Amino acid sequence: MCDHHLSSATRRHWLLAGVSSLALASLPAHQANAASPAGGNAPNSIPPEDALARLMDGNARYAANTPSNKDYSAGRAARVEVQYPIAAIVGCADSRVAPEFAFDQGPGDLFVVRVAGNFVNDDILASLEYGVEFLGVPLIMVLGHTNCGAVTAAVKVIKDGTRLPGHLPELVRALRPAVQMAGLHHGDDLVEQATIENVRLNANRLTVARPLISRYVASGKVKVVGGVYDLATGKIALV
Repeated sequence: MCDHHLSSATRRHWLLAGVSSLALASLPAHQANAASPAGGNAPNSIPPEDALARLMDGNARYAANTPSNKDYSAGRAARVEVQYPIAAIVGCADSRVAPEFAFDQGPGDLFVVRVAGNFVNDDILASLEYGVEFLGVPLIMVLGHTNCGAVTAAVKVIKDGTRLPGHLPELVRALRPAVQMAGLHHGDDLVEQATIENVRLNANRLTVARPLISRYVASGKVKVVGGVYDLATGKIALV
């Protein structure tokens, strides 16, 4: 069968299967087993609560303009072969939000997937499954931010009937549940509340995402949390 007759879902399935097989075949034994954060010798084999504390401590340093990460070449040679991220971040594509800076983490510390509106679709989910299964990530954070253009656009479409060009309506479709949920909070800033609801909805989705992530969450090896980055202060609040 020629490749152009394959569906995009089938091609993605084969690609991920191939990546997973290659990853297991090429990684050292201790790295291949790093998907068990509660044990093993990998540097990111730490409890999810410890990973979250490292992120929030780093954000406090960033907000205070006292970052500890200054030499980004340190460890570059070691990272050629392996990576040990302490957290996966589902972030917005917004250029003003840089997770490594916001959490004061160095290269290799964060496994970041980004899409405008920081929502979880099948491709994002597959990337997170890879991070949990093969890299041993103990923590996943869905990170929204204030003044999100994607959320603002979704609110305008749903509330005012604004029409968007190209594939932008697909973003609105993904964010619609959060906007609708936010609409139940009468009197609140709709964009602000929708941003929070979007983080919560996607964090909840990941918590029960089958077959991989939900299993790690149930065992206590992985924790899923949500946060909102304040563009004005640089501070991240858990939600």
